[in-house]
Amino acid sequence: MNETIKENSWVPLIVVALASFIVALDATFMNVSISQVVVDLNTDVSTIQSIMSFYTLITAAFMLLSAKLQDIVDKKKLFLIGTALYGVGTFTASISSSAGMLFVGWAAIEGVAGALMMPATVSIISGTYSGEKRTVALAIVGVMGAVAAAVGPLFGGVMTTFLSWRYGFAVELIIVFVILIFRNSIPHFEPTESRSDLDISGAIISFIGLVLLVLGILSLSKDFTTSIGIIVVGLIALVAFAYFEIRRKRNGKVPLLDMELFKDRNLRVGTIILLLSYLAMGGGLFAVSLFLQSVLQLNAFNTGVTTLPLTLGLLIFAVLAPSLTEKLSHKKIMAIGCIMAIIGCLMLSYQFRLDTTLWTLLPGLLVLGAGLGFIMALCTDISLSNIPAESQNNASGVNSTGTSLGESMGTAVIGIILILGVMGGISTAVDTYAPDHSGDEQFQLEVANYFQKVATIDDLKQDSTLVDVANIIIQNTMAFVMQVTALIMGVVFLLTLRLKDNKIKQ
Repeated sequence: MNETIKENSWVPLIVVALASFIVALDATFMNVSISQVVVDLNTDVSTIQSIMSFYTLITAAFMLLSAKLQDIVDKKKLFLIGTALYGVGTFTASISSSAGMLFVGWAAIEGVAGALMMPATVSIISGTYSGEKRTVALAIVGVMGAVAAAVGPLFGGVMTTFLSWRYGFAVELIIVFVILIFRNSIPHFEPTESRSDLDISGAIISFIGLVLLVLGILSLSKDFTTSIGIIVVGLIALVAFAYFEIRRKRNGKVPLLDMELFKDRNLRVGTIILLLSYLAMGGGLFAVSLFLQSVLQLNAFNTGVTTLPLTLGLLIFAVLAPSLTEKLSHKKIMAIGCIMAIIGCLMLSYQFRLDTTLWTLLPGLLVLGAGLGFIMALCTDISLSNIPAESQNNASGVNSTGTSLGESMGTAVIGIILILGVMGGISTAVDTYAPDHSGDEQFQLEVANYFQKVATIDDLKQDSTLVDVANIIIQNTMAFVMQVTALIMGVVFLLTLRLKDNKIKQ
């Protein structure tokens, strides 16, 4: 490895950070473009949503296998293979003439490519930088996915409103070319294992377990009972995978995932923190975007502009976090971030009404983003702080899988919470404005159906009583969502206290 590159150049960081950015961007920017894609490809909303879900599903399912392939292929080579494959996928998606073609390019090809790239981004950074530079580099890479997820609606809004959703994929293709042009800036890492060490059986079991787990999570809001069953079967498969890997190592063979890594508290706790933090951010952003588009009837561009304070808070405080580690420990900064995120959620819980504006949401979104920035910037660094160099690839795969699962779970979990919140809001609204029908389930069902059929705020405002009912439903539902998000961040705070506050390895 070239020591000059390792110690003095930030080019490798920029290259792998761009990869993290486009993989995460892909999962969010199309959210605001669905209606236009449906028209262009002559399909339906559920088909496009399924394609989006499969992208996340495939990425998560191949993550552990990808982490192990780094030891066999060389992490740089695997990263570049994933990048080139990603370029093929995004080009295919950009010229799609049907939903099937979009599925192949976006969900299948880009999903696999993303899985090849993500674990490698973390392990390349860990192997390229040391000391304070490693902390800064991991902070930037660690938060890049969150920034991409947060900026996705604005990016998608600009593309869809002023150009076409196809240009979104085209921009990603340009970034792929930039990564490939600067590929020589990434140092080489010698493979540490041979192809004969690849655990095919373990890969299949883990694939089945992760597919079932993510599939169950993604379908929670559609069929709760069946989804729980799928999740349970997926968890059983993952337990079987863990048992299989332990036995494989005892028999002197190389496991796909060394389960002894989970004895390290920082890796174990840090991965859960990443999962919950991405769940809170993804779910909260989904709920806010849904409110802005469905209730306030904002277009894709204005929705992105309104959520921009969260993105700015996330980015600014993520960049600031490494410099604070000279005075405060990772653990303390992350704990402060949790408290800030909780405050942001509680501020937002009182701000959702029919007359809500950008300015009423701005303080809460900014504080929430700032808190998440502190957490996500330092979590990967402290998670890998005690992991030996030979296990960094495996550990980065575990971290990346936690992040991917969190992103997958966010929309599904918050979707369930939104449904529960709406039902509770209708009951409260009827009790307040139609007390004669209190407890009348049929009447409440009619209110729910009528509320869902209202096309715009202007239609709603034709009935003053309905405006009052709608306001209470909206306030109660969004307050419930933000309170649950605050509770999740409360759990993250408690987990942060469990981290070992040791000196990060130089």
